Amino acid sequence: MTDSLKRIVSEIDSLEDIEKLQLVDVILADLDKPDPEIDKIWAEEARARWDEYKAGKVKTIPYKDVLAKYKKK
Repeated sequence: MTDSLKRIVSEIDSLEDIEKLQLVDVILADLDKPDPEIDKIWAEEARARWDEYKAGKVKTIPYKDVLAKYKKK
C-alpha cells in the first residue's frame, strides 16, 4: 500500500458512517464509466443472438416455465 493510500485509509477511519457511505458512492460513480469497447462487444453479441433467434437456431423456453423452475426453490 502506498503512503498516500495509507494516509487516505487513516482519514477514512475518522469519518462518520454516513460520510463513509457518501465516499463509497463517489468512488463507485467514478468507476462506473462507459467503456465503448465493452459496449461494442455486447452490441455485437446481442445482434448475433437476435439473428440466431430470428433464424430459429435457438431453442427458447416459455416464460412460465422459467418462472415455475425458480418458484420450486
